[in-house]
Amino acid sequence: MIRAVISDFGGVLTTPLLDSFIAYQRESGIAFEDLGAALAGAAAAHGGEHPLFALEKGEITEAEFIGRLEEQLGRKMGSFRETYFAHLHPNQRMIDFMRELKGRGLRMALLTNNVREWEPHWRAKLPDIDEIFEVVVDSAFVGMRKPERRIYELTLERLDGVPAGDCLFLDDIDANCEAAAEVGMQVVRFEDNDRAIADIDAILDREGVQAG
Repeated sequence: MIRAVISDFGGVLTTPLLDSFIAYQRESGIAFEDLGAALAGAAAAHGGEHPLFALEKGEITEAEFIGRLEEQLGRKMGSFRETYFAHLHPNQRMIDFMRELKGRGLRMALLTNNVREWEPHWRAKLPDIDEIFEVVVDSAFVGMRKPERRIYELTLERLDGVPAGDCLFLDDIDANCEAAAEVGMQVVRFEDNDRAIADIDAILDREGVQAG
């Protein structure tokens, strides 16, 4: 029986993250290739630690992250955060579906890799987040990130110990889905709204739903 649904945020409950990065590339003039090289250079300059992973685990601040990239790029990055969020929009159909699942009696959790300083901005994209999700696990506030096994286990603990096999996990990143499956969760890899909703409904029909 499925008792809980654990959903990703960016790229599932929002428009694709790639849209925001494309907008940033267009407005800043910094190519994806240059940004990738800067990330790799920053990692090499700081003991091999990927700066994005460190940022998402709250180990460095947003300002430190930007500073490391600017050092590699040799230029200012401009309004990265502002451009990113200006082009990130709610995926209302999936948000409504999450609300519907809650109405069916499923327990709901949100598990996001995110940035501490971005919390007010991403939460503003989903103003009724706390009405839909009783548990919100944000990587930047717990010191771990997907696909690390411990963050999945922490989410289950915050769902009062619901067994992994009684949970359905939804994410748009293969590695995150694979890690959830290794923990024992039922997994749906998000590709588009129609397919995700159909896949979730198929699992719920097959496994059954246990409310509460």
